[in-house]
Amino acid sequence: MELDRRKFLIVGGLTVLGLVAKPGWEVLSEIDKSEPPQGPEQLAKKRWAMAVDVKKCWTREEACVDCINACHRIHNVPSFPHPKEEIKWIWKVPFEKAFPENEPEFMEEGTPEKPIVLLCNQCESPPCVRYCPTRATWQREDGIVMMDFHRCIGCRYCMAGCPYGSRSFNWRDPRPFIKNVNLDFPTRTRGVVEKCNFCEERLVQGLQPACVEACKDKALVFGNLKDPQSEVRKVLQNRHILQRMPELGTKPKVYYLV
Repeated sequence: MELDRRKFLIVGGLTVLGLVAKPGWEVLSEIDKSEPPQGPEQLAKKRWAMAVDVKKCWTREEACVDCINACHRIHNVPSFPHPKEEIKWIWKVPFEKAFPENEPEFMEEGTPEKPIVLLCNQCESPPCVRYCPTRATWQREDGIVMMDFHRCIGCRYCMAGCPYGSRSFNWRDPRPFIKNVNLDFPTRTRGVVEKCNFCEERLVQGLQPACVEACKDKALVFGNLKDPQSEVRKVLQNRHILQRMPELGTKPKVYYLV
């Protein structure tokens, strides 16, 4: 077993001081077990993406918010009474607002007003990461754009840099506005920015994102773009797709099947 210098000094010092009841090799074994289950090399083999089948999404009542409720419930998203303070990880807007530059001449009647599901686009080239001065916003090797709530200083540069409006700012303590706190996911504090994380805490358990699991009409398809056999790759190959503001060069990884 290879030992790095830091681990050797920690265990050696504790053993000398008599603070360790177990042999040194057992302690080192436990330290090894605490390492993250997925290292950079494993993450780099994946590139997560989501496809939204807008026609399937429209088959049910337009007021359907199953995906939104599931996401917000497990991620402790507060429900503020004032619309200007709204915190959203996933939400809906009319088609014409989501794609103002993509209105076909012979669009089906009523389409501009129909709801489109929006979330963080998990861009391949995310401007929010470049603008964050504290690296509270960072990108994993599998492409997921993450938030370190403890590093966030509330400068909101990331919000200014995001062209999709996918980030929300806590103007006041959100915790009193959470109905049922999920103890498996951290709550936030006042002055912190937050957003969708593609349910990375579920992916490590082999689960689908909460919004995908909650959608009864299977309008949301999620998977690994680097896997040719993944469901998301198959649907993207067989359907016409739209992306939000592709001209910006951010390369969104949320696709809309039309």
